Amino acid sequence: MNLTVVLLLDDHGNMKKGIIADYAHGKNKEDAITKTMEKINRILPKNAKVVDFEVGTYTTPVTRRTYAVVVVVYNAPPEEKPLSEFTIKERRELLAKILENFNYNPRVLNISEIARMFGVSRDSIYYDIEQILKDKKGTRKKG
Repeated sequence: MNLTVVLLLDDHGNMKKGIIADYAHGKNKEDAITKTMEKINRILPKNAKVVDFEVGTYTTPVTRRTYAVVVVVYNAPPEEKPLSEFTIKERRELLAKILENFNYNPRVLNISEIARMFGVSRDSIYYDIEQILKDKKGTRKKG
C-alpha cells in the first residue's frame, strides 16, 4: 500500500495542528476500522477538532488478513498552563499584547494584581513594562 499526503497549513489562529496516521488488522473491514479508530481516539489530543480524515482498507491476498489505515488531520487548542509557570518571555509577550490594546498606557494596569497572578514581585512587572515600552520606542524609531 502506498500513501501520499499533501497538506496546506494555515498558521493563523492559536491552534496546535497535527496529523495522525495509524493502522490495525482485524477479522473483517469493520473490525479493522473499529480497532484503528480506537487507537486514533486514544492518541488524539483533548478537545481536538478533526478537520479531515481518510479511511482505507485492504486485504492481503495470501493470508487474507484485513487492514485498515486511518489518517486524521486535526486542530487542537494549545495546552493552557498557569500564569505562574510562564517564562519571562511569555509573560512579557502577554503584557505587551495587553498594553497594545490600551495604547501602551501602563496606568490602566493593576500592577499588584498582575504580579499576584504571575507569582512574581511588583518590581518584576514594573521592569517588564519598562522593557516593553523601551522596545516599543526602539521599534518606532527604526520604522
